[in-house]
Amino acid sequence: MKAADCTPCNLAEAAEALESGLLVAFPTETVYGLGADAENPEAVARIYEAKGRPSDHPVIVHLAPGADLSYWAKDIPDAALQLSEAFWPGPLTLILKRADHIPDAVSGGQDTVGLRCPSHPVAQELLKSFKAGRGGIAAPSANKFGRVSPTKAEHVIEEFEQELGPGGLIASVLDGGQSDVGIESTIIDLSRLSTHGPVLLRPGHISVDQLSAVLGVVPAMPDAAAPRASGTLESHYAPRTPVILVSPDELDQVVSVLESKGKTIALMSCQSHPELNAKAWTQLPTDPAGYAFGLYAGLRELDQASADLILVEQLPSDAAWQGVNDRLRRAAFDSRHVLGEWLS
Repeated sequence: MKAADCTPCNLAEAAEALESGLLVAFPTETVYGLGADAENPEAVARIYEAKGRPSDHPVIVHLAPGADLSYWAKDIPDAALQLSEAFWPGPLTLILKRADHIPDAVSGGQDTVGLRCPSHPVAQELLKSFKAGRGGIAAPSANKFGRVSPTKAEHVIEEFEQELGPGGLIASVLDGGQSDVGIESTIIDLSRLSTHGPVLLRPGHISVDQLSAVLGVVPAMPDAAAPRASGTLESHYAPRTPVILVSPDELDQVVSVLESKGKTIALMSCQSHPELNAKAWTQLPTDPAGYAFGLYAGLRELDQASADLILVEQLPSDAAWQGVNDRLRRAAFDSRHVLGEWLS
């Protein structure tokens, strides 16, 4: 199956497929999403089936520009209106108290709901066509659960080859080019303002400094009682090849020891390392936005190199890199023990 060009006809067909309870993969500015009618629990269940996603892991509901927040959420604080005015359409998800009539299928059984308005023109046109702009599309990233998110239509097709087309779970894949941002949206919890204030559940392209400038306070870090949110498990965004984070100062030594043990590597870095013997190498920009744009495509490419592991040169730890570092930490979480075993 090929991805569909985003013509008005194809967009209309995709909207009709969503209204009939089918799944549609579509581009957003962050990553590609796997969408279903957010008010159809059976359709949302198909997302979980296709992805292999745990049923208690919530999804984000995407809304058209100008959508009525009060239809989807209740007890909406002023902070939500301020943030939506400042950053929507854009890569920011608000966690609010879920309106009583919205099915809990989208929230993993919680009393909250994640809402965002994407800025990608194809996503916006699809949302405007779907239920005449009054519907919501529940859409996590269009990949198998826990794996690397897709930033191109071809990534979605590679991921879901068996679920696409007539008789499959996914009716179509809309091709809108490579996602501009490249990592998932910032998620901020506003459902417990009176007791916890705003809480940053997942960092992203919109920084803590930007959020603080609008809110007047610095968002807190997640606590044990924070709502579950998309992409916040310790292990996530991981290719099949183990990912290891290595400081620039240790990179040469680590590669040398691995070579002596017969291990092959693929490398992701900002700096050039022609002296290192890597089966594949992806060099990404030295600025956070440029790095984020190429991160997932780079990980997918390196994952196909059939190396024993992917070494990623560690990045700066300052706030501008928070979103990218969050994704890399989760991608490497299950591989932390591998390097120690091989170097021992």
